[in-house]
Amino acid sequence: MRPLDIIAATTVAVIWGLAFIAIEYALQSFTAPDLLALRFIIAALPMFFIKKPNISWSALITLGTLLFVGQFMFLFFAYDAGIPPGLASLATHTQAIFTIIIAAAVLREIPNTRQIIGIVLAFVGLGVIFQSVDATLTYLGLILTLCGAISWAFGNTVLKKLGRVDMLALMIWLSLVPPFPAFAASAMMGELGGFVYRIQDASMISILAVLYLGLIATTVAFAIWGRLLSTYPAVMVTPFALFAPCAGVIASYFIFGESFGLTRGTGMVLIFMGVSITLLSGRRYLSPKPVNKDID
Repeated sequence: MRPLDIIAATTVAVIWGLAFIAIEYALQSFTAPDLLALRFIIAALPMFFIKKPNISWSALITLGTLLFVGQFMFLFFAYDAGIPPGLASLATHTQAIFTIIIAAAVLREIPNTRQIIGIVLAFVGLGVIFQSVDATLTYLGLILTLCGAISWAFGNTVLKKLGRVDMLALMIWLSLVPPFPAFAASAMMGELGGFVYRIQDASMISILAVLYLGLIATTVAFAIWGRLLSTYPAVMVTPFALFAPCAGVIASYFIFGESFGLTRGTGMVLIFMGVSITLLSGRRYLSPKPVNKDID
């Protein structure tokens, strides 16, 4: 990868790591469907000034459902089900391994041996950090978060199949999709009527958190992420998402005073080592050998 793209991928990971803290603040004033709707209403506002990308509405709805609705609806309900922000960031970013597996099966982007070693090492690091999380965890919260990660992984694969499109415009127009199922879920839960009142009563930090999630963590970050996925094999891009939990841990230390000892520090080092090995493996990845056919 080019140095500027490495910096871009790392920046996206940091933005997403900080997003888990923003979610914690936003959910202090809003319900999970509220947050999903508000985040993407804000992200979709520039559509009045940016032309729709040249893709079909069916592709737009499919991608928006996988990349945004599935990922974040599951995640926000996982918070309500009892998963702590630190562990949520770790579980969500298992999307990296799911993306690589799906890309290998669907796009034939089969990682080579060194890349596999790097990915395994990075996920060993994630496992070590899992062991350092001491907050209460429910099975439902973990399952919901993993469902969101799998949805994100399928969305990554669909995004790659689109090829080269204007990623900023795409992310803005994809943001039209989530508010509809979000409001439907809120109505089913009997909470839709209080939506306006919750906005009026929201704290300033919750409002700022929603703005960060909508403008920075969604429109800007996903536009950069989509461009990288359309340029490089998934195995070279998705491991960068593993930096996000590290960013979340560091931010939690400064914002909430969360401390991390030798175990968590070791896990972070393993993640950095795994990503580095994957990058040093270069652009090469294994492809199936062509079948020789006799030409009549």
